[in-house]
Amino acid sequence: MEAAWPADLPAHDERHLLAAGRSLLRADATGIGRTRRPDVFGPLKQVLAPAFAVGRFRVQAAIARRDGINGAVVHLVWAGRDRGGTFTDGRITDWHFTRTTTSKGVSTWTVRPPV
Repeated sequence: MEAAWPADLPAHDERHLLAAGRSLLRADATGIGRTRRPDVFGPLKQVLAPAFAVGRFRVQAAIARRDGINGAVVHLVWAGRDRGGTFTDGRITDWHFTRTTTSKGVSTWTVRPPV
């Protein structure tokens, strides 16, 4: 992926976005951490059975790249074994982020909820 999509973000932004993207994917796939992110996953009124167990899920590759002027996308390729026991690798998930600046001039990355 690195050769096909060369790096275009500062290294510290890329590291931060990759960590955030992995965390969001883990929460989405395994359910762990969803309640801490109602801005992304919505209010969880009932406990949803996770599609993947923690030990049956892994990120195979990940990159973070620019997406427009104030945006970035974290592109993750991952593998997992679902509740039915079917293992599939090469799954793809993208998380999109927007760079915002606080009133104090601090720049942060904010995830855009999936549509």
